Parts: sequence; structure tokens; C-alpha cells
Amino acid sequence: MNGITISDLYDLTETIAADLFEGLTYPWEALAKIHDFIIGLGKRLPAELYEERGENIWVAKSASVAPTACLNGPLIIDEGAEIRHCAFIRGNAIVGKGAVVGNSTELKNTVLFNRVQVPHYNYVGDSILGFRAHMGAGSITSNVKSDKTPVTVKGEGIRVETGLKKMGAMLGDYVEVGCNSVLNPGTVIGRNSNIYPTSMVRGVIPSDSIYKKRTEIAGKL
Repeated sequence: MNGITISDLYDLTETIAADLFEGLTYPWEALAKIHDFIIGLGKRLPAELYEERGENIWVAKSASVAPTACLNGPLIIDEGAEIRHCAFIRGNAIVGKGAVVGNSTELKNTVLFNRVQVPHYNYVGDSILGFRAHMGAGSITSNVKSDKTPVTVKGEGIRVETGLKKMGAMLGDYVEVGCNSVLNPGTVIGRNSNIYPTSMVRGVIPSDSIYKKRTEIAGKL
């Protein structure tokens, strides 16, 4: 439907969590399944490649984890990922191959596909970030509406009631989010789109777009 389905947004070959999305239409339908999926998958990970560092915490031996990072399970950190100084992973998180979770970045109930970068002062909660998505310094996902009502995904010709009180942003593959931007609850950004710095974004942003402000969204040439 109009660029917001799993197949519209993501290359599922670029995540260890591909089976999480099996049988689903929209990516946010996976949010409630992350906890149990991690526990099931973690127990099957090969011991020669991954080590269990705590209760339901599996870290690839090739990953780099700063000693000051805080890791809470359930959690999988995939091969070659980098968890930097003072990163805070609250649990229910999958960090993809070669992904970067940076200084003072916080993750919660989130899937980062391979090569995602959230490298500086980011909050990513109840969100799914596609292959090579990047969030600039200080950009965050807001995952709860101010009136605490369930989140609705809205766009041109689109209105989907999610039934979720907590939903952040769904970023397609190769999305670039500029510094100090806020992605409001229920934001969906299509593949290959760019968000200008200091933007306040809500709703559905089409693929291959440049978001300058709410009233100015240009197609890429």
C-alpha cells in the first residue's frame, strides 16, 4: 500500500531478523514480536561466531563493544557491529552486521538492519531502520503521542490504525536523517529519501524524496 509495506521499505536479505517479518504486511507489526524472536534466534546462533554475555544477550565475536556501553537483553549484536562509548541498549534490540551505535545513543525495542548508523546522541525506540539508514547527530524517534492515544500512520491517501501506543519511525533502506531532527510517532520514510537537518517529520514520506519542510517535499532528480 503506497510505499509503507515491508516489501516496499526493506531488503530482508540485509538483516539477521528476516524471519521476524514473515507473514506480516507492515513493519510495525513486528514490534511486538521482537522480544520473543531474539530469545528464540539467540539460542540457535553458532557458538563459534557468537558468545552469550549475559541473560539473553548474544554478541558476535567480531563485534566491537566499548567497556562503557550498557547492554541489556534480549539483545543480538551481529558480526562486525560497533557499540561505542556510553551507548545504552535497553533491550529488545537487534543490531545488524557492520552497524554503528554511538556515543550516548539509546536503543529500545528496535531492529537495525545491516550497516545502519546511529552514531551520535540518538534515541531510537520502537522503530525499524533499514539497510544503510543513517541518523545524524541528535536526531531521534519520538515513540509516544502527547495524548497517549494509539498511533495512526497517515499520508496522502493513506490512513492505517496501528493499535500501538508506542511506535517510533520506520526508515527504509538508505534513508538519511539530518542532524537534530525529530521523527514523530508513526513516521514512515521511504527508501533512498533524505531529511533536512532540524526537521520535524510526521506521516509518510515517499521514497526517493528530499524532505525540506512539511510543505516542501521534492523528488530526487
